[in-house]
Amino acid sequence: MDMVWIMSDIQIQSIHEPFNDREVAQLAMDALKRVAAMGLLPQGETIHCLDAAAFQKIARGISQAGIGQGLLADLTRVKSGDTKRLSATLQQLNDVLDASPVPSYEWPGLAKILGVDLVARLVGISPSSVRRYLAGTRSTPDDVAARVHFLALVVGDLAGAYNDIGIRRWFERPRTLLGNRSPAQILARQWRPEGREPRLVRQLAQSLTASPAT
Repeated sequence: MDMVWIMSDIQIQSIHEPFNDREVAQLAMDALKRVAAMGLLPQGETIHCLDAAAFQKIARGISQAGIGQGLLADLTRVKSGDTKRLSATLQQLNDVLDASPVPSYEWPGLAKILGVDLVARLVGISPSSVRRYLAGTRSTPDDVAARVHFLALVVGDLAGAYNDIGIRRWFERPRTLLGNRSPAQILARQWRPEGREPRLVRQLAQSLTASPAT
């Protein structure tokens, strides 16, 4: 199969059973994207194969963040033909990742890709506050952590279609789905991730990622 590229540390060159099932492959890719975007992939680790071993590689980073330990153990025990159970477990893992902000892991990746000034504007805080959160001299408030997590997930979706420059530009371009406003205009002031317009931004980013099973 052709290589499926998501981001620099996830470059899938082969897919092994039972992950070669179309639904399973999509859910597994979604989980890996979330893990990488949230900064939970172990330092220096690159994933080339979509299989149970890939999830063993990410288990340490996720466990350190206190996320989904039992689900990861289930993934490594699923039998090759049990795609229904595997799909259900992967969906649960994706849901848990979506609901689990980890700002101390997420700030560095966002700052590296978007830059401190753009991150500050999108999160609705000052650049000096971003630097303090990055340095760990101040704890991230819950409302800010929720926006940081949302942005990390959006950036993870975009990384399958754009390089870092393209991702930054994506936030500034008007979009028809957003009423000819840019994502940066939508993500202004004290927005909430569960709001209707931010959810449209996430849907727009997700629509850019092709299925790995095609």
